[in-house]
Amino acid sequence: MTNEELKDKIVALSTGVEYTMGKQYMEFLVPAFSMVDFCYKLKNDPVLAFDYMVDLTAIDNNTHFTIVSHIESTTNGGMVVIKTKAEGRENPEVPTVSNVWATAEFFEREIYDLFGVKFTNHPDLRRIFLDDDWVGHPLRKDYKDEKIIER
Repeated sequence: MTNEELKDKIVALSTGVEYTMGKQYMEFLVPAFSMVDFCYKLKNDPVLAFDYMVDLTAIDNNTHFTIVSHIESTTNGGMVVIKTKAEGRENPEVPTVSNVWATAEFFEREIYDLFGVKFTNHPDLRRIFLDDDWVGHPLRKDYKDEKIIER
């Protein structure tokens, strides 16, 4: 399968999917409302077979958060980047994909802990690094740490 055929097949998995060619991998921006269905298809399509989530992280863009994941097909050897937006700063939410790739469960907990993005329908969404009484999310651009000593 050529890269163009692969791109066309992935874009056709769901409506509203946008494609760009990144520096290294094909990137797909998926609307949050169709993320779970899109990921199921990406994983379970016998030709695509993207069965391994390499990583999942977030980017604070000041007005919204972008959730970014690298997904690999261990059968075909291909890798793609999947992105979705969590709108707003007060209560950003996106659906969990931990029911698609089990490794997402801990990645999503890390993002929740450090960025404050909630993953709806997550089986165990709680802090993973910081204490339960910790205030704020330290990887947000607007996070203020009162304990930092200025030099």
